[in-house]
Amino acid sequence: MARVKSEKVIVTFPTTTQAMKMEKAARACGAPGRLIPVPREISAGCGMAWSAEAEAKEALKRLISDAGIEAEGIFVLMV
Repeated sequence: MARVKSEKVIVTFPTTTQAMKMEKAARACGAPGRLIPVPREISAGCGMAWSAEAEAKEALKRLISDAGIEAEGIFVLMV
């Protein structure tokens, strides 16, 4: 059975350390999403990315800024 694609916000990171920092910060404040392997449509410094529903984009951008996380890119994709 094929998985139905939906629009997601994908945040990439230059290092695994930054990806893990994102996971810790998101869990601490109850932000949506989870770590995933970087989708093949995107190139990133490390192989991990944060994925959440597209509606969470602005909230995640604020979290990244407030927590001092270094994000490589923020994308909205059908995955």
